[in-house]
Amino acid sequence: MARIGFIGLGIMGSPMAANLLKAGHEIIGYDRSAARLDQLSHAGGRPASSLKDAVTSVDVVITMLPDSPDVASVATGIAAHGHAGQLWIDTSSIAPATARDAAAAVPMPAVDAPVSGGEQGAVDGTLSIMAGGPTTAFARAKPLLDVVGGTVVHVGPSGAGQTVKLANQLIVAGVIELVAEAIVFLEAYGVDTDAAVRVLAGGLAGNRILDRKAAGMLARSFVPGFRVDLHHKDLGNLTAAARDAGVAIPLGAMVAQLIGALRAQGHGDLDHSALLLLVEQLSTRTPAAVDPGSGEAV
Repeated sequence: MARIGFIGLGIMGSPMAANLLKAGHEIIGYDRSAARLDQLSHAGGRPASSLKDAVTSVDVVITMLPDSPDVASVATGIAAHGHAGQLWIDTSSIAPATARDAAAAVPMPAVDAPVSGGEQGAVDGTLSIMAGGPTTAFARAKPLLDVVGGTVVHVGPSGAGQTVKLANQLIVAGVIELVAEAIVFLEAYGVDTDAAVRVLAGGLAGNRILDRKAAGMLARSFVPGFRVDLHHKDLGNLTAAARDAGVAIPLGAMVAQLIGALRAQGHGDLDHSALLLLVEQLSTRTPAAVDPGSGEAV
């Protein structure tokens, strides 16, 4: 059993830490939120008093942070307080270049292991995890990643995990947009949308978005499993990386603009399936009023 310093106990990090605790690992957790630290304590973990406290005496450091600047900042702390015998697993979704730079800045082997599957996947321990880094480091990380993930795959050197995650976010955003357009189209013709979703999910159009998001979209319930703000950040990293590589992503760029517009309208805290609201607006159909606190239609 490993002694793990877990930094970042938000929507994804908290259930991941809880699953590691259930598997018998020791968790020393650090987060800026006192409430999240209390939650960890109630689950059987030990709250850390500082980043140094979470890093100094552990076997493995795991981070789940919002964005590239956060990871770069924490990497500085890990470099100051960590040592070569440890392992760093970063499960955040950040720019590939930041992952490479951070891995080079710390004294221990590092694995960039962003996840897909949303909050429910984190709770269930069924996340899809795409890992980049040295093969030997991945071999050390995999038993821990297997606790929180159902699909764990090594995809290449440092930064490769983040590159695959950006491809994942490209596909997810595109499919959400198409499902949103399909729902608004069906509603415009008075179709039984529950029945329509069932038959669509059973054919070639079937996909995880229909399975996991369509019911909430039909109910205009956008309680975040993955917030618009975070998908906006990921698509910004995607468009920058695609530009650097000279790769055209015309549909991806369009969805990135739509996510950006939704966020600019004040919906950044809603689930990314709230793209449906923008489709309604563009279709001159009256969007549902949504309580920003609960994400529910009112």
